Amino acid sequence: MELTRGIKITGTFLDEISHDIPHQNWGVHEWEKDFQAMKAFGINTVIMIRCGYKKWITYNSEILLGQENCFRPAIDYLDLFLRLSEKYGMDFYFGLYDSGNYWVNQQYEKESDLNRSIVDEVWEKYGKANAFKGWYISHEINRHVPGVVDNYVKLGEHCKQLTGLPVLISPYIDGKKAVAANSSVLAKKESTSIVQYEEEWNEVFDRIKHAVDIVAFQDGHVDFHELQDYFEINRRLSKKHGIRCWSNCESFDRDMPIKFLPIKWEKMLMKLKAAQQAEVEKAITFEFSHFMSPNSSYIQAHHLYNRYVEHFGKSVETEALFRTIQPGNSQKV
Repeated sequence: MELTRGIKITGTFLDEISHDIPHQNWGVHEWEKDFQAMKAFGINTVIMIRCGYKKWITYNSEILLGQENCFRPAIDYLDLFLRLSEKYGMDFYFGLYDSGNYWVNQQYEKESDLNRSIVDEVWEKYGKANAFKGWYISHEINRHVPGVVDNYVKLGEHCKQLTGLPVLISPYIDGKKAVAANSSVLAKKESTSIVQYEEEWNEVFDRIKHAVDIVAFQDGHVDFHELQDYFEINRRLSKKHGIRCWSNCESFDRDMPIKFLPIKWEKMLMKLKAAQQAEVEKAITFEFSHFMSPNSSYIQAHHLYNRYVEHFGKSVETEALFRTIQPGNSQKV
């Protein structure tokens, strides 16, 4: 592919336990329809962003139902996603639990212990699924926060020792757009300098390199003219420490006062071009179903999908698959 065209998106997060975007209230039929659209789009990797957040969970976890008094889900989404992933030939990464409590209150050991138990439970119940290909540590950082970095190491080591499967994290950059989602402010006055960014993340990479296999930095927290420099640093540090370098191309817009809407196509294309020029291995997105899917509740997402397909084109296989994405064509999973 020409460097001027950008890297294609081949992975997406699955955001069933929504944190700061509206839930789409999808059931089995709607999720299968979207997996069909993902397949046609060229996605081969799906990452469940978290198995639970606070009281809401994606599967009947006896640990979370008992210890954390979580609500029992109406559907076993983990089982559903694994079956759909296998049916449509996708690699599935399991996202760990975010208590929304312990780790934000610096109780890192408690968060880590709870998640190690969840990893054991999930691997015993679902580990035989052919599509189960990796783990995602859902806790995010933007700088060298020692307690959270230790959390990465403990959880990553446990996942790898138990299963041998790769471990993924998706940090964010402490740029000017790194503001709280519930804030009306779109940018902050001070942010980490690019020199300090490289120094801190060199330390983080050195600390986690034996426990984390893939790092996919979120790309929406810095100005567009800064992206190339940050991508180059991420690629250089990844290569230095033997960690695979992906990019998490955010498909929602951080520049709008309404949080969050599908991103303007030209902005996404700039990010995909910068990632390709930095030679990142793979582009994933947060996230297809809300912000890029032809099935999304946002009409703008349908148009973003169309602009992406116009730019990158469709293969013969994709065209044939599209003809099957009609009402009534979904089969039971």
